[in-house]
Amino acid sequence: MATISTQLRTLLKEPSKEELTRIFFALDGQPAPGEPALGDKVDISAVVSIQGMDDSSYAGRLYIIGPYLTFASLDRKSVRFTLPLCTVRRVERLNSRTGAFALSLLLWHGIKLILQLTSLRPTADAFCARLRDALKIQLQLGNMRSMKTFVKSCYSESLVASASSTVANEREDGSLLSADGQSYLGGLGLKYKFPGDPKKLREASKTKLWAQYLREHGRNLTLLRYPQCTRLVQVGLPNRLRGEIWETLSGSLYLRFNNPGLYERILKENDGKTSTSTEEIEKDLQRSLPEYSAYQSEEGIDTLRRVLTAYSWRNPELGYCQAMNILAAAILIYMSEEQAFWLLEVLCVRLLPGYYSPSMYGTLLDQRVFEALVHRCLPMIHDHFQEVDVQLSVASLPWFLSLFINSMPMIFAFRIVDCFFCMGPKVLFQVGLAILKINGDALLNIQDDGQFINLMREYFASLDQSAHPHSTDSRARAITRFQELLLVAFREFSVITDEMIHNERRRFRGEIIHGIESFSKRAAVRNLKTFRRFKKDQIGLIYDVLFKAICVAPPPPSVNPPVTSGSEHERPETRIDLKTFRVFLSEIATWARDDAIVSNGFQERVDRTIPEHELVDRLFFFWDTSCRGALSFQDLVNGLDGIMFGDLMSSIEWFFTLHDKDKDGYLTRDEVLTVSESLLFIFRYELGDAYLGAVSRFMTNAFEYGDALQQDSEKTAEPEGNQSHNKPYLNLATFRMVVLADELLEEFFEQDLRESFRLQTVEIEDVSHVGQPTGFLGLGGLLSTIVTEDNKKIFNRFTDEIGKTIGKHQVMHRPSIGRMDRKVALEEPKARESLLPPSSSAPRLNVTLPGRSPSPAGSVKEKDQQSLLSAPSPLTPVPASPVVNPLKFAVLERTPFAIDEARDDGETDDDDDISIVGREDDAEVMDEVDAFLEAHDSGLSEADKAIAADLQTATPLR
Repeated sequence: MATISTQLRTLLKEPSKEELTRIFFALDGQPAPGEPALGDKVDISAVVSIQGMDDSSYAGRLYIIGPYLTFASLDRKSVRFTLPLCTVRRVERLNSRTGAFALSLLLWHGIKLILQLTSLRPTADAFCARLRDALKIQLQLGNMRSMKTFVKSCYSESLVASASSTVANEREDGSLLSADGQSYLGGLGLKYKFPGDPKKLREASKTKLWAQYLREHGRNLTLLRYPQCTRLVQVGLPNRLRGEIWETLSGSLYLRFNNPGLYERILKENDGKTSTSTEEIEKDLQRSLPEYSAYQSEEGIDTLRRVLTAYSWRNPELGYCQAMNILAAAILIYMSEEQAFWLLEVLCVRLLPGYYSPSMYGTLLDQRVFEALVHRCLPMIHDHFQEVDVQLSVASLPWFLSLFINSMPMIFAFRIVDCFFCMGPKVLFQVGLAILKINGDALLNIQDDGQFINLMREYFASLDQSAHPHSTDSRARAITRFQELLLVAFREFSVITDEMIHNERRRFRGEIIHGIESFSKRAAVRNLKTFRRFKKDQIGLIYDVLFKAICVAPPPPSVNPPVTSGSEHERPETRIDLKTFRVFLSEIATWARDDAIVSNGFQERVDRTIPEHELVDRLFFFWDTSCRGALSFQDLVNGLDGIMFGDLMSSIEWFFTLHDKDKDGYLTRDEVLTVSESLLFIFRYELGDAYLGAVSRFMTNAFEYGDALQQDSEKTAEPEGNQSHNKPYLNLATFRMVVLADELLEEFFEQDLRESFRLQTVEIEDVSHVGQPTGFLGLGGLLSTIVTEDNKKIFNRFTDEIGKTIGKHQVMHRPSIGRMDRKVALEEPKARESLLPPSSSAPRLNVTLPGRSPSPAGSVKEKDQQSLLSAPSPLTPVPASPVVNPLKFAVLERTPFAIDEARDDGETDDDDDISIVGREDDAEVMDEVDAFLEAHDSGLSEADKAIAADLQTATPLR
């Protein structure tokens, strides 16, 4: 069978305000031991400026989030930074002539940051106290001492220092002439060269501009993101700095700083181990950017293998999924193994959640969002695609899944990836819409998917060509199609914001979840070995009950470990433990749940609880025929088939075998007592005393007949007082006769036991709490906050107390059999008649109803529980969605582009008359930077700017 996963209902839940704040500031993971939690947050209004720089003052909100100091300007895009508190060397209170409450922070790289706190004085004092306490914690943990070692791993330190040895050891594209003496981290491009021609990419000018920016605005852990940073990223990062800027903008730099050596430990601890993930990785290694020279060598393949394997052990629930190899291979060109490992963590968990899971729910959700945006922004193209039945996702899904790396030349794809890490996932939607708009006329003429894919392939191959080749203006001819693409994306589709994407995802989340879960259900049903005597719709009902049980009581990971190579011939499947089985059985068997009908004068409700009884535990281990200590979907189908289609004799035999511990065909005396306990548990809420009397007569007859059959053998055995309770006592034939001697028990085994197992429609949505409530849409957020399970329980307890006070509180338990129309069930218990003739009757035994005395079944239970904890069970995630399967090979196959070929310093194209080369000077690069210039409002009035300027020269308080 396939696996059953409920992760969509937890991973796609609505993020809280605190989670959205952490995502905005690129904060992931758990803080180091002793550090404040990331949920521990305090904020204040502030004006931030850099000492010695004009026009650097911006108003916004300042936060202390765990061990980080963060800031966002009022428009939340002009200025932003995330500073680990261990990078703060000194904090001073400034003496301002205007009386403003301001602090001066000296950062690790010598930058003085001026913070003007614009809130009330008590709020400012409290913020300063919190900042002081957080800095003390950093001192105690010694994080400030680790800074010196860590920053040496960053290339920006060498770049800003402008060491002559560093510059002399580099080619023009940033790759190294010799690796001797290298202390900073870097990717495969240092040895195998970076894609593209460094002269055409203007590497020297970009590097010079970035070096100037990093000197003035900090670097690596102290980078301050001002408007110029975004514009420089849009123009394109220099090859040598690209990896470091990626990890700084994405926040993976903080994970690497907080977890030193973890990557190497994961590799060492799992050395030699194999799993299904490692086997899939081996299959895809040779298909990962094969046109790049590094992946034509063992060194490059081994590097990629280690990163993907380490992450599969880091996140075993996800493991390895389709397209992760393309992404990892691309970032390894610019980043070291450890850097790529942490960036992969950020991509899979925060930036692109669900993109690289087996169900690809994140990709499918964003494809639905993208289609909605096309409908809104480009309605003519959307309507034409609908008319000719062209699937937009045929081309757009690989764009999103590989961040355009598999679709366009790498030198252009990496420019989009630069913007993606800087501005977030909205870039993918903006670029996708721009591609469709630029090719709008041609798209209105296509008639099928094949024409659509060919058109996109031709367009991507021409991105280095002039967008206006016939223009008389030389400047217009110099604009390439790729530059045109970015201008259209960031100007015409600037209306696509993070908030819009978030709202659209929330709108389509339920639709995507339902589609994936429906496919998973069909796959699980289809992969069953046998339906037994169930019909297909009945199998579907069993699946729904199992899914709900997993939602309510998820089995622990130890029950479903990843499949290892030792079980490679076994189909992966989900198994449930005893706790989840109790929930499952309570939804099917009426006697496995306690339904209390409560009325208190205000409401009438049904409170359901799940009792724990040995009968339920015994049934769990009885259905576990493979002795794994956990049940699969197939085990549940087989087990239910054994009881739901039985007649009188087979039901009696099933109940007998259920209580026969050693399966020798006999019940011992203690097992007979256990049978009576099970019957009493099933009949516990039946009206009258008829069922109680039936169990009493069953016990008396069983012991009377059992003793009579053993009279001859007992003459040579030890005295009756020393009889063992574990000797064979009652066989199946005798058990049947004892049961059939009672009319009520006969009717129970003939009809009631079978009918107590009921397959009914289950409302799974009630369990998930996914998305917003369907009613009261205007109050969705408020209603979901108020109407919680805990609040419902509080309200019920309150009304119950009032009901008890006014004398209207009543509780009735719903019977599990409930045969009110059966006359014999309502009669008083009759006097028992002996089953044996008077001559052969054994002495009357003084038998009472059994209590909770110890029995051999207790040891059985303990032994089986130990096997439950130790037995391995395979698990792999949800099967891939049907939407993804047709595109599997299209995603993995990449068209090689000649423009990506790495060039030496002296190599140029003489026949290239399209000026993406231009004059290689700083002014030309800055012209392209200014092409992206937007108005960035600092949020300050003229008076506020005057105060900020005064603080530039303010002296510290003494």
